[in-house]
Amino acid sequence: MQYPEPIAKLIESYMKLPGIGSKTATRLAFFTIDMPADDVTDFAKALIAAKRDLHYCSICGNITEDDPCDICQDRQRDQSTILVVEYPKDIMTLERMHEYQGLYHVLQGVLSPIDGKGPEDLNIASLLKRLQNEAVKEVIIATNATPEGEATATYLSRLIKPAGIKVTRLAHGLSVGSDIEYADEMTLLKAVEGRQEI
Repeated sequence: MQYPEPIAKLIESYMKLPGIGSKTATRLAFFTIDMPADDVTDFAKALIAAKRDLHYCSICGNITEDDPCDICQDRQRDQSTILVVEYPKDIMTLERMHEYQGLYHVLQGVLSPIDGKGPEDLNIASLLKRLQNEAVKEVIIATNATPEGEATATYLSRLIKPAGIKVTRLAHGLSVGSDIEYADEMTLLKAVEGRQEI
């Protein structure tokens, strides 16, 4: 038995989302059908508004309603540091700690030859243009501790260091509250390499 076309299309739409398989998509489709009509309308409007009203900041690549974004417009922020992240959601995560007061730059991904992503596919050219501003003294690279993230960090470091700008990398290693015996070799290696004097 096949689902009626509206349900089948809704299931197909949910399956386009990352991490959503056919079972979860089917469950979400039937949940959506059981929602009150006003909630479904609000949900649809939210999707349309997000797609229509949001775009990438022309300076840093963050997702924003206004261009430039609020962070780039904020002259109270430290103009001498730029923290480089993979995606806009990473900025939101870092901003939650309320400690970092510098600027950001979003790469929109990482180098991944397997996936056909090279330097020209990332938001690197605009980063290099920003670094021509003499106010920038340090670039903090905050890509993930994956092979692609490490390769991207190394690539960026080699591009930036000749300009005389300090390049740092977020520390990797043991998380607070973890036991050494349960850590994998790469985590331990990063913890030893990133050790600090006490």
